[in-house]
Amino acid sequence: MIALEILAVVLLFSLFAASHTFLASRKLKVGLAEKIGNKIAFYRLFYNVTSLIFFFVFYELSPKPDVIVYDLHYPLDIITFVLQVLSLAGLLWAVRPISLLEFAGVSQIKKYIQGDYLVEDLDEKAELKIVGAFKLVRHPIYLFSILFLLFRPGMDLFYLVTLICIIIYFYVGSVYEERKLVEIFGERYLEYQKNIPRIIPWLK
Repeated sequence: MIALEILAVVLLFSLFAASHTFLASRKLKVGLAEKIGNKIAFYRLFYNVTSLIFFFVFYELSPKPDVIVYDLHYPLDIITFVLQVLSLAGLLWAVRPISLLEFAGVSQIKKYIQGDYLVEDLDEKAELKIVGAFKLVRHPIYLFSILFLLFRPGMDLFYLVTLICIIIYFYVGSVYEERKLVEIFGERYLEYQKNIPRIIPWLK
């Protein structure tokens, strides 16, 4: 019974991941931009809202096996909590070079209303910023998100299976994401790949 519940969680997450990846594909956005022009400025917000809805559906439909993997007690729970707070600080460090309004899709809509949005930007303006946490790993947001989700005083089976799925998806997603970045930035990004680890620091 538990094995079937785990399988259901994995399959449902895979459906979410597949839709998330498809909607993020450059090919889809280029084709859409050819049809709707600079209205592609609204796509980023649509993508974010859709992702939240799809993840909510995954969570609601997934079975929740009543199995506790671990429940840490003092002082391990305090140590784990401190590590989680440090991971959150790392995540805030990682997103610092990124415009949150651009990430959310608000800046794009504002530019569209002002008549300044460029179709070639697709749903977001691509910039290669090798600063801050991006000098540590190429995907610091993935790294610190994983650490934040990993360090917790208690964990049940549903959370563990979902966490493993997220880690795998982050890695696979980084591969697809970097293909787009190589296409956009060419030799600059290839050089970046040679010198900076993907997700795990100091591991090339």
